[in-house]
Amino acid sequence: MIRVVLADDQDLIRGGLRAILDAEDDIEVVAEVSDGVAAARAAADNAADMVLMDLQMPDGDGLEGTTRVLQARPECRVLVLTMFDLDEYVFGALRAGASGFLLKTASPHDLAAGVRACHSGEFLFAPAVTRRLVESYVKRRPQADGMPAELADLTEREIEVLRGISRGLSNAEIGEELFLSEATVKTHVTRVLAKLGVRDRVQAVIAAYECGLVVPFSD
Repeated sequence: MIRVVLADDQDLIRGGLRAILDAEDDIEVVAEVSDGVAAARAAADNAADMVLMDLQMPDGDGLEGTTRVLQARPECRVLVLTMFDLDEYVFGALRAGASGFLLKTASPHDLAAGVRACHSGEFLFAPAVTRRLVESYVKRRPQADGMPAELADLTEREIEVLRGISRGLSNAEIGEELFLSEATVKTHVTRVLAKLGVRDRVQAVIAAYECGLVVPFSD
């Protein structure tokens, strides 16, 4: 079971999220809270696997909450909920260590799929949205000069896999493009994350953009 904490200051939204997730056989909502500070306590107290984190809450916002959750329970993943795909707060959430982003307008199917994807870390959820967020985030930062030592350690195949991750492809899709089994791709992904020193695919995508391996699309 994927143990989930819901963090949102609106009772109606929490109720809707719980109704959707509780209908899934492999997902269990273990706590509901109305601010980020309480989310960290609930994640630790309930051994949560994931927190669905609203960003704009009056008492302890989602940015502080994301940081606190990962401090209190480092193995927990935070899936950010936002009304806007380019919400300014999302950039801070990236830096705070959020593992994924989901619009509140997502369908029930996409919500459940996003929880599973973010929990497993096997692919970047909502690639189109995340790509826009990452591109906008990177455009705000000066690009690093030269190739970082971590990227230089990657093999040619691992670089191909990283490019696929940066395009939002799943392991299966990367395997189809590179004529590799999904298990082999998963092994390459694990090695890429280890060599880059990042915790998940979102952070790997940021590294790829920042070092120039992937170039943001023009507006």
